[in-house]
Amino acid sequence: MTSVKVNELISVAGQPDAAGFAAFAAQGFAAVINARPDGEEPEQPGNTSEKVSASAVGLSYSFVPVKGTEITEADIRAFQAAMAQAKGPVVAHCKSGTRALMLYVLGEVLDGRMKPGDVEAFGQNLGFDLAGARRFLEKRAGQVPHVKAFFEPRTCSVQYVVSDPATRRCAIIDPVFDFDEMSGATGAANADAILAHIKSEGLTVEWILDTHPHADHFSAAHYLHEKTGAPTAIGVHVTDVQTLWKEIYNWPALKTDGSQWDRLFADGDTFEIGALKVRVMFSPGHTLASITYVIGDAAFVHDTVFTPDSGTARTDFPGGSATALWHSIQAILSLPEETRLFSGHDYQPGGRHPRWESTVAAQKRANLHIAGIDEAGFVALRQARDRTLPKPKLMLHALQVNIRGGRLPEPEGNGRRYLKIPLDAL
Repeated sequence: MTSVKVNELISVAGQPDAAGFAAFAAQGFAAVINARPDGEEPEQPGNTSEKVSASAVGLSYSFVPVKGTEITEADIRAFQAAMAQAKGPVVAHCKSGTRALMLYVLGEVLDGRMKPGDVEAFGQNLGFDLAGARRFLEKRAGQVPHVKAFFEPRTCSVQYVVSDPATRRCAIIDPVFDFDEMSGATGAANADAILAHIKSEGLTVEWILDTHPHADHFSAAHYLHEKTGAPTAIGVHVTDVQTLWKEIYNWPALKTDGSQWDRLFADGDTFEIGALKVRVMFSPGHTLASITYVIGDAAFVHDTVFTPDSGTARTDFPGGSATALWHSIQAILSLPEETRLFSGHDYQPGGRHPRWESTVAAQKRANLHIAGIDEAGFVALRQARDRTLPKPKLMLHALQVNIRGGRLPEPEGNGRRYLKIPLDAL
């Protein structure tokens, strides 16, 4: 199998067959990175087959599939991580080697080791057209707001810091407070990592935002409020969720007026992050209270749509509705096609790396629950799939924290906090 040497660390190649993996091993490579999505061509070996072929000859293997026009920073960072984990030289492939080289070169530019203006010449010297990398960098330079994502692997949640580059003001969206259900231990490692990033970037926190009361992790909104003094906010219909769960938890003392947050947003409300205007869209379906934050060319769509290869959010929680979710998704897809959509979870289908960013155009074209499907088909698909899904393992733990804005239960007389789990309630 012919490969093109980029430097001592990495070479790139086109699609290998099984014999190609043996050739890679014989040439002294330690690892293979597959940057090609499954199903591009009928004869393509695919991720599962490639992993077996790599293992058979002692090569480590990583799956970082990308489409050339849809590369995101998450893809670039995952490619870099796969390179860093390798125990020696890496060969990265796609169909021709171009996408693999793009991922490498874009990482070099983002980390300041290569100038954007040198990208195309670098590719030409190796026999590749990297005009797509140039276009990525040009587009990225004009994108506002700046978005930094933090992936939390225990719950596959994505947390965001969204900042205005002009004023250095930022918002934190859907932060995670650590909880281990086996030991009952809590912690703030995820939230503290967000704070460390904010400090390193010289940002000032203006808002702490939840998109909805989460059922699979604790919210760190209250913890971050105490650390920064920034106001907290969520959708106004959180009061409906509080009322519903007050009964499930038999919790007469629970306030159901949303007063646990500093502000409740209704559909169409606007506010600012620095000089950036934010518009709120009511997006029910996954929950009664879900909202979307539209900020510049970005929309934070929580658990309405995931990346196109993952589909859409479940609707079988108390208060959920597949019909309502369909209409929420249609409203999101009415945004300009280049709008960046940032999802709240990624479950890594096929064992690929975590991804959380897509576009309206990509969702319309390729989302496996949306593209080519009408409302009736979507509702039937969503309801059938929901019937096969277990409830989130932290649902009963998390909601009693999250309907209070991320506040843990008050300590009892012995100084310990206790969660209340209703039996047979669902």
